[in-house]
Amino acid sequence: MGFYFECLAQCSHTNARAGLFATPHGIVETPRFMPVGTLANVKTLTPAQLRETGAQMVLSNTYHLHLQPGEETVAQAGGLHRFMGWEGPILTDSGGFQVFSLSDLRSIADTGVTFRSPRDGQMIHLTPEKSIQIQNALGADVIMAFDECPPYPASREAVIAATERTYRWLERCIQAHQRSDQALFGIVQGGVYADLRRQAAKDLAALDLPGYAIGGVSVGEPANLIEGIVKATAPVLPWNKPRYLMGVGTHREMVQAIAAGVDLFDCVIPTRLARHGNALVKGDRWNLKNARFREDFTPLDSDCPCYTCRNFTRAYVSHLLRTYELLGYTLLSIHNVTELVQFTQRIRAAILGDRFTTEFAHWF
Repeated sequence: MGFYFECLAQCSHTNARAGLFATPHGIVETPRFMPVGTLANVKTLTPAQLRETGAQMVLSNTYHLHLQPGEETVAQAGGLHRFMGWEGPILTDSGGFQVFSLSDLRSIADTGVTFRSPRDGQMIHLTPEKSIQIQNALGADVIMAFDECPPYPASREAVIAATERTYRWLERCIQAHQRSDQALFGIVQGGVYADLRRQAAKDLAALDLPGYAIGGVSVGEPANLIEGIVKATAPVLPWNKPRYLMGVGTHREMVQAIAAGVDLFDCVIPTRLARHGNALVKGDRWNLKNARFREDFTPLDSDCPCYTCRNFTRAYVSHLLRTYELLGYTLLSIHNVTELVQFTQRIRAAILGDRFTTEFAHWF
């Protein structure tokens, strides 16, 4: 199976759409939330547990896997799918966001980025070509172009420079890409400037890539600015290609982005919240360590189909967390990932039935 995107239905009042994104390792039903498995593992979950959440596609991180265990080791294991025991589609990001978050440890030039590894202090020079080489070796279905992610706030001049460099780097990524069984996605930058975003989207669309991402959001800007960025960008991207909003995974942000025409999302929120003892319940965040849950013998969410909600009570999960039992973090991760995957599945069903604006209006 190769790559293609098919739109099955569109909301009659918004740009929301339900589709199918086909990859060599299976079909992703969109819109869809994708759990993050930074180091070839969605934290605390086995692949079997992850499949039961309804997840269809997961992410891994190029930068972190390059540092440990190294892309050569993953390639020797038969590629990322065999290495981590996940049979479904995988996306690897380019490492750009992680590198640019090391603002005190790196320097940027047109050739690439030089940074000091926080793991062992070694100096590493990461270029667009090197990022693609690493991702080719890892073997994910979807790989991301190396981009420059400007911080927030940043001057218009700085954002223009970063956006232009991102485009030049994308051209080099296209030249370096060696595998036809991997889809290379371009990333739209442009900061909080709507006109820069629209122009960048038009420039990338002209390259006719297999898919497109909206990057450089969730870097500190207010939520209303994120919504404006997505509204300005998504409709400009090609209708017949998947659109991916990077690093976003709250209920409200996903609903607003889906209304603008976005198909795919990723975020570390579900497992990160779980590691801090928090459950996602219908969009709210509950701290299960609170005293009110100690004798609450009901499920986390009686409407949730996940393994945790079918088998355990709030009191039991609270007990596990307060005694630092590792099972507590696993049970919360199962629930939280299921919550976000199920949320996007319900949105998909609503779009297919043209009920999106009525059923999810309270999230706008």
